[in-house]
Formats: sequence, structure tokens, C-alpha cells
Amino acid sequence: MSSDLLKLDIAIARYGHTSALLSGDVPLSGISANFLNINPIIAAFRRMVRGVEFDVCEMAPATYMIARSMGAPFKALPIFIMRRFHHSGFVVQPKGPVFKPKDLEGRWAGVRAYSVSTGIWTRGILQNHYDVDINKVSWMVDDEEHVQELVLPSNVHHVKSGESLVSLMAKGELQAAFSGPAGIGRAGAPKDGWDSNSAAEVAYPELFPDHQAIEKSWYDDTKIYPTHGLIVVKDSLLKEHAWIAKSLMDGFETSKNIYTKRIINGECETDVDKNYFKLSKIVGDPLPYGVKANLPAIEALMKYCYQQKLLPKQYDLEEMFVPL
Repeated sequence: MSSDLLKLDIAIARYGHTSALLSGDVPLSGISANFLNINPIIAAFRRMVRGVEFDVCEMAPATYMIARSMGAPFKALPIFIMRRFHHSGFVVQPKGPVFKPKDLEGRWAGVRAYSVSTGIWTRGILQNHYDVDINKVSWMVDDEEHVQELVLPSNVHHVKSGESLVSLMAKGELQAAFSGPAGIGRAGAPKDGWDSNSAAEVAYPELFPDHQAIEKSWYDDTKIYPTHGLIVVKDSLLKEHAWIAKSLMDGFETSKNIYTKRIINGECETDVDKNYFKLSKIVGDPLPYGVKANLPAIEALMKYCYQQKLLPKQYDLEEMFVPL
């Protein structure tokens, strides 16, 4: 390995679209990459936010924006690690009282953490597309926020000791909640890290049972393809070695293109592959990188974070993303 290469500690998870990078099949020009295996990857998010431990790190986009607004010494590249729509995964009690979005006003809803990206996206959709006043919803959380300094709105409450979102949903004290990693468990979902209460096996009905059709229609109207995960780089490295931004962008893009070419051709091996194949039928490239290709989603997420009192102002793109 040439001593001229810049050694970087890089914390990213293994996905289909990062595997060629992690294996070394796709090199990063000018960079000697020390890929760190941190499991679960959200532990890396917290370590980067709280201790700036890595040179390059995967991170939830809202976590990044909140941290950046508070002076975090790293900046994002427009490399978006995961994608999904957000009309699914928000469940309600089988017998009501929530039957439609506006019914949430005056009710209690659960989410793992208020700043988790899934919660932000769905609350933004409820507020901007279904006229729900999210300030009239009481949000219950049972985990800490990645950014510890974040001051939560007054309508956000933490569960009492000995309680969980699962138990509160089972008792009917929550009228709605996010399912899966953003909140309570449900039948068929992995339960690692969740309450072992049997309520985790309840298949609560979705607020939007016809979510697939709604998501396609929403995308056709808005061109918003929600982002999950991006890549951040230390400011000090970007200042001293400005070229690494393009090197990282090119490497991630090459690795991703190897994966998406296979997926778009229908060569799917996992459920994740199959999901991206379905998404490709709606959006084309299921993992688009770059600011231009993702502008509606970037602007929507920044708007939603501001509306939900997670950001102190509306930021310009240049304040949040390295221009590439």
C-alpha cells in the first residue's frame, strides 16, 4: 500500500451497494480506507455526534442536520445510504379512535425517539399533506436522542420507568405508534432491543392500509423520495484535503451502480433487493446520489425538521452539504 495514500477511518454498514467498497473491489482514489465494523451502525452515529470518533461516518440525515446546526465539525456528502417511503409503518389501535390522520389531534402516539428519521418524515407528511396539527399530538418516546443537547418540544414526553411503547400500546394508552425500529414491534418484525412483552407480536392496523398506492401517487405529485442515511466527513479533513469529497463520491457511486444495475435487471437475492426492485419501478434509480437528483427530498426534510422544532432556522443547501 502506497505511503502516499491518505488513511481514513470509515464507519459504514455493509449493504448491497457498499459491499464492493468494503471488499476493496472498488478502491477510493488517493485513500487507504480502514473500514470499521460497528454493529449496530446507529452506535456509530452516536459516537460520531458525541465524540467525532471517525474521519468518515454514515449517519441519519436528521441527526446530522441537528448536530450541524449545533456546530458539529463535520459536513455531509450527498450520498444517501437507504431509501424508503413513509406512509407505512404507522399503526393504530384496532378499534380506534384514530381512523384517519386528523383523528391524531388530541391523541397520544409513540415513536422510539422524536428525532428518528422515520418519525420526522411521517410527521412531515401528516402535517403538510393531511393538515394534521402535529403540535396537538402528544408524542411518547422511550429512547434517547442521538444529539443529547437537543431540547424537545413541550408536547414530547418520555415513558415512565418500567414502561415502554409496547406496554403503553398494549394497554391502550397510546392510540397510535410507529412500528418496527422506529417504535413498537409487530408480527413478523425483528424484536431485538424491544420489550419482550407479547404485545410486540400484535399486528396493529396501518393508518394508511393502502400505503403502496398512496406512496406512488405522492411521489408522482411531489418527486420526494425520502432519504435515510448519508455520509459525513470531518471539516478538518475537507479543509486540508478538499479532493477527498470527490474521491468518496466517485467510489460510493461506482459501488452503488454495480449493485443497482443488478437490481434493476431483477437479479434479487434478499428482501432488501426485492424492495429496491419494486422502488425502481416508481423512481427509476432506487439509490440516487447527488444534490440535484435529491433536491425535493433534501428540501422537504430540512423543512420538516424546522417545522418540528428540530432546527432553529431554514438552512441553505450549502450550509448542510459539500457542493459536488
